Amino acid sequence: MTPIVAVAGIVFDAGGRVLMIQRGTPPGEGLWTVPGGKLEAGETLVAGVGREVREETGIEVEVGGLVEVVERIGDGYHYVIHDYLARPIGGVLRAGSDARDARWVERPEDLPLTDGLLPVLARARATHRAWSG
Repeated sequence: MTPIVAVAGIVFDAGGRVLMIQRGTPPGEGLWTVPGGKLEAGETLVAGVGREVREETGIEVEVGGLVEVVERIGDGYHYVIHDYLARPIGGVLRAGSDARDARWVERPEDLPLTDGLLPVLARARATHRAWSG
């Protein structure tokens, strides 16, 4: 199986809440994660992050630095996901067509999350403080 390049935006608001979606499709249907998806042909990583966050949440973002690259390999898929830090600059929060729900979350650890997300959020939070400080 050929790996698929994907992107995600880890978006914090001024109060430190993180923007999360509840996945509406497999893999991980019903779990909470950060907005993201497959990179489109001819699209830069940064442009893909902005598009995916906007499509899944209605929020416009300024994309910052790369936080981490993670791989998700399962039955029938292999994603290489580039997780970028981002901050909101506009838009109105709403769940996109492939998300069951979208919301700002104070305590993501209280939700059923995709595997391995909490350590990535912790690294992003530390980077966010330095970026916005």
